[in-house]
Amino acid sequence: MKIAVIGAGPAGMYFSLLAKKRDSSHEIRIYEQNPEGATYGWGVVFSDIGLAFLKEADPEFFAEFTAHHEKCDYMEVVHRGTHVQIHGNHFSRTARIDMLNTLQRACQRLGVQIEYGRRIDDVQALASEVDLVVAADGGNSEVRRQFADHFRPSFEKRRNKFAWYGTRQRFHPVSLIFRETPHGVFIAHSYQYSPELSTFLVEVDPDTWRRAGLDTASEDDSRRFCAEVFRPELGGNELLTNRSLWFEANIVKNEQWTHRNIVLLGDALRTVHFSLGSGTRMAMQDAIALQSGMAAHPQDLPAAFAAFEATRRPASSSFQSAAAKSLDWYESVADKLHLDPVSFAYDYMRRTGQVGHDDLKQRDPHFTAAYEALHPHSI
Repeated sequence: MKIAVIGAGPAGMYFSLLAKKRDSSHEIRIYEQNPEGATYGWGVVFSDIGLAFLKEADPEFFAEFTAHHEKCDYMEVVHRGTHVQIHGNHFSRTARIDMLNTLQRACQRLGVQIEYGRRIDDVQALASEVDLVVAADGGNSEVRRQFADHFRPSFEKRRNKFAWYGTRQRFHPVSLIFRETPHGVFIAHSYQYSPELSTFLVEVDPDTWRRAGLDTASEDDSRRFCAEVFRPELGGNELLTNRSLWFEANIVKNEQWTHRNIVLLGDALRTVHFSLGSGTRMAMQDAIALQSGMAAHPQDLPAAFAAFEATRRPASSSFQSAAAKSLDWYESVADKLHLDPVSFAYDYMRRTGQVGHDDLKQRDPHFTAAYEALHPHSI
């Protein structure tokens, strides 16, 4: 089969890797509009559940993929300056550029061709030349835009503002820091992803953002302001920028997932808010499901697409529902600040409705015992 993949992100490259391993006769070419080595953002994080599917799908690549990950088995919620640890939450972190380089090397070893700096302006023309087009070109997918009448995408822009930073301060656990200021509440999502660097994502509601003057601040002024807000945690380290511009979460859905011989994958198909840390996981699970559908129906693309959708639609809906609840929690966090640090962390852990008290008790009995001591009649 002749396959064109648009986008050299985790969805496109992982699908290419799996498909080529399954059938070496596939001719697979990946088209990436950005130059080789260009990536924005800092680190990516996986839960142990999020990594289990990778090990099952391809144990050999899993070993290579996770060889240099930073690992931790607990997280921290910082409220009123108190660090509340919740154990039994296993996380594996790596630099986004290292993840992409590992995928690139694995693909090229198998003979997958990758063309960087190559933008596909006429998707229809490309689709007429190949058997399958995999549109894995991200949340601002050009393929989805060109066939919007068929895919029928919907977009929901959420209210909070975000800026991605890095820092040399090493946050060993995944840390969520809530800081009250005269302007309003600032939130930091931080975690170490390499021996030297951590991701540091700052979140703030739009009213606080404006009161702080960040609506007119430059990228560097915003960086300095946020570093001072979180100075107690950053110590002498500063925040680092990499196109660290303020943005809002844009939640994408599509009514239709396929069109003729074109299929959407990863963020082009659906976005999952990063407060769940599942975007890359979802993209790579999409890749597994699409490859499995093709393996089961090698001569029948519509049947392969149907198998892909049957596997992924329920999971997609479930994750987006959980992500919406997580977003709601963050957007209304000011109403939670009266809670003591343990109760606040407990409320956070249960924000999606998918984690119950018994789940938490199994993960970390000491944490739940501390909560029960404060609320003996609420369980």
